[in-house]
Amino acid sequence: MKNLLASVALSVVLGTPAAFAAEVDTIAILTPEQGSDYGWNQQGVEAAKAAAEATGVEIIVAEGLGYGDVRAPMRELAADGADLMIAHASGYNTAGPEIAEETGVPVAIVDSPDALVKGLVADYTLSGHEGAYLAGRLAAKMTTTGTVGIVVSGEPPSWNSQSAGFAEGVHAENPDVKILYSVIGPAAYSDAAGGNRVTTSVIAAGADIIFGQGNGSSFGMIQAVESNKATDGSDVLFIDVIGDKSELDKGHLLTSVLWDMTPVYTAMIEDLKADQFGTHGYAISLADDSVKLVKTPQVDEAAWTEVMALRDQIIAGEITVEPKFDAEDVRALVTVTE
Repeated sequence: MKNLLASVALSVVLGTPAAFAAEVDTIAILTPEQGSDYGWNQQGVEAAKAAAEATGVEIIVAEGLGYGDVRAPMRELAADGADLMIAHASGYNTAGPEIAEETGVPVAIVDSPDALVKGLVADYTLSGHEGAYLAGRLAAKMTTTGTVGIVVSGEPPSWNSQSAGFAEGVHAENPDVKILYSVIGPAAYSDAAGGNRVTTSVIAAGADIIFGQGNGSSFGMIQAVESNKATDGSDVLFIDVIGDKSELDKGHLLTSVLWDMTPVYTAMIEDLKADQFGTHGYAISLADDSVKLVKTPQVDEAAWTEVMALRDQIIAGEITVEPKFDAEDVRALVTVTE
C-alpha cells in the first residue's frame, strides 16, 4: 500500500467485530474525488463506513484517485486484504471487472447493469428518479418565470433517470412550464468552470430554478445561481442531487434529491457472505428513505406540504414513476440548449 498511501488520502475505520463476518473482514471504497464534496463521493464514503460498522467489518477508504486508470490502486487494495472493492465511479466500470477476474476479489461497479458475474462483479446503477420527480413538481410550483433548467455534467444512466424524472414531475404539475436542458460535456464531472458557464447561459435563457447534476461541477453551477438574477429580476434557486449542501447555502438552495447508499452497501456485504453477490442489482427508493428531499428555508410551505402528499402517493403505488436511463428519453422531454 506504500504507493497508494503516497498518492491518495487513505484511512481505515474499524467496525464492531462480529463472529459471523469471518468471510468478509475488510471492504474498500475507491472514489475519484475527495469524500468531502457534499455529493457523490462524500455520500459513497459515509455510506460505506456506515455499512462496514453495521456488518462488523473494516473499511479502507481510497479517495481522490481521479477519473483515469485505477488498476494499480485496485491491485494494491486487493493485496492489502480487501474482500470487496467498491469502485465508486462510472469511469471505473472497465477496470473493475478486469481486476476482479485477475485478483479474485469481488468488485462493485456502477453504470454497467449487464456486467454481473456471480461472486465476482456486482453493479449498483442507482436511480433517484422518484425524488427527482418530486423535485420537478416542487420546481413547477415555485417558478416565477415559467422556465426551469436541467444542467448535467454528462449523461450517465443515473443522471438520465433523474433528469427524466424531474422533467416528468414538471410536466405533471404544469405542462406549460418550459424545461431547458444543457450538458456541460461528455464527462465533465469535476468541471466547475464549465458548470458556471453553462448554468449562466441557461439562466439567461429564462430559467429561475436549476436542477443540477454534476459532482464537483455543481459548485460552479451554484456560483452561477448565486451571482445571476432571473430574467424577471427574482433570485435563482438551485436543486442539488445526492448530497446535502445546506451548510454551504447562501439562500439559493431550494432542495436536494438526497441519496443514502448505506442499505445498498450493507446488502452487498450480506450478499457476499450468502454467495448471492453479482446475481442482481440494487435500488434506492422513497419507501425506505434512501431517497428523500432536503427541506430548506427557501421552500414554500404550502408547496412542500403538497409535495410530501405526492411522496405518500408514490409509496402507496398511486403514482408510478418509471426510471428512464437513456439520454434519448430525457431529450424527448425537454428543450435542449447547446
